[in-house]
Parts: sequence; C-alpha cells; structure tokens
Amino acid sequence: MDNITFEEFKKLDLRVGEIKAAEDIPGADRLFKIQVDLGAETRELVAGIKGHYEKENLIGRKIVVLTNLEPRAIRGVTSHGMLLAASVEDKSSLSILTLDRDIPNGSKIT
Repeated sequence: MDNITFEEFKKLDLRVGEIKAAEDIPGADRLFKIQVDLGAETRELVAGIKGHYEKENLIGRKIVVLTNLEPRAIRGVTSHGMLLAASVEDKSSLSILTLDRDIPNGSKIT
C-alpha cells in the first residue's frame, strides 16, 4: 500500500458509535444493516460482518466509524459510513474495533 501524508490522514473523520439495531438484508449472506448512534445523529450502515457476529450480540457495542465516507448503495440500502474491523488475510476471522472505555457517542477519534 502507498503511504499517505498526515494531511491526508486528518481528512478521515473517525467517530465513536454505538450500535442500536442490526437486521438482515434480504438475499445478502454476509451483510447486516445496522443503526449506529453517533451522538448528534443516527446513521444507517451496511456491514459485511454477518458470518462473524449474531445480530443480537451487536446491540450496545461501541465501535469505530468512518463517518465521512461517500454514501454508497449496497443491496438496495444506502450505507452512510463504514465500521472498522480487523481480519485475517483469508477473511476467515474478523473482529470489529471496539473501545476499552465508555466514551460518549460521537467522540472524535484522533
């Protein structure tokens, strides 16, 4: 991967979000539609984590969200951001990035 400058990094708006709801997307094996509380607003995201998490176990988790990603329609649902996750190269194991302390929803990650 190419290096980015610090100025480019500063363009990323990473925020703390709390998952409030998760549901299946009809016909999608790997996708959930999730509602994320970002403090001042709630956003809908599409996340490819279905094979790794049960939707019921996502509720209440504090996650890292890239909020200034251009919206994109995926399987008929517009995703307004992206949750961050780590995965092994073959995608057989995945972990969403969570916080180790209770930080208010919407807090900026620096």
